[in-house]
Amino acid sequence: MTEEPRSHPFRDSTQDVAAAERLPDTAQTRAPAYRLAFTDTDFLMREELRPVRLQLELLKPQMVMDERGIKSTVVLMGSARVRPEGGGTATALTPWYEQARKLAHLITVESLKSYGREWVVVTGGGPGIMEAGNRGASEAGGQSIGLNIVLPHEQAPNPYVTPDLCFNFHYFAIRKMHFLMRARAVCIFPGGFGTLDEMFESLTLIQTGRMKRVPFLLFGRAFWDSVINWQALVEAGVIAAADVELFRYVETAEEAMFVMMPDWAAD
Repeated sequence: MTEEPRSHPFRDSTQDVAAAERLPDTAQTRAPAYRLAFTDTDFLMREELRPVRLQLELLKPQMVMDERGIKSTVVLMGSARVRPEGGGTATALTPWYEQARKLAHLITVESLKSYGREWVVVTGGGPGIMEAGNRGASEAGGQSIGLNIVLPHEQAPNPYVTPDLCFNFHYFAIRKMHFLMRARAVCIFPGGFGTLDEMFESLTLIQTGRMKRVPFLLFGRAFWDSVINWQALVEAGVIAAADVELFRYVETAEEAMFVMMPDWAAD
């Protein structure tokens, strides 16, 4: 992050950090109580500081993206288990990797027309469909965002995320907020619990008017109709018939582009 010019006459915090490192090594200066609070990791990890950590996780990506001039994004979500070469537990879904990669490439070509400020691809930053999204953007010569999260199996960011737009989260809730804060479209590829969680939270925000309605695309009607019986929800009266119109099925990257950008022209 670039440092903003100070708008006050007070001594800068970084100056005090440097000064503290030059203090004599004594029993007093070594004591945890003497550490500057904002440099004291043990203090920041205390249970009582959770609200501060939540705020920091909200602010850091927000400030970085603001400084980069990113105004809008396109969200790509989908399974981490889909591999470009097949194999693993989701072999049947392998073709969706290429569609996600192609979609991200096409979106990024459009994004470059605004110097990478609009229509920036954002994924969860991990493997599978997420990797395909970041990879397509990279191959188009543009930037993309990765919103990674610390998981027990130590998910690492894929190598195609733009490094200074690669974020790491502790809180799922804050991460999901950042997915949607700049979203101009949401693209959902086949996936499991994580994808379903992100999809339904996003749909709920739109359904309840907590978020502006944007193009909401489900890739692969056969997959989604086999997983979710939308009509059963309508017939049970737990959603309205109009709620099913909040999303649209698509089968290809090109079809998605025409939905998101009606004036888009394929090469």
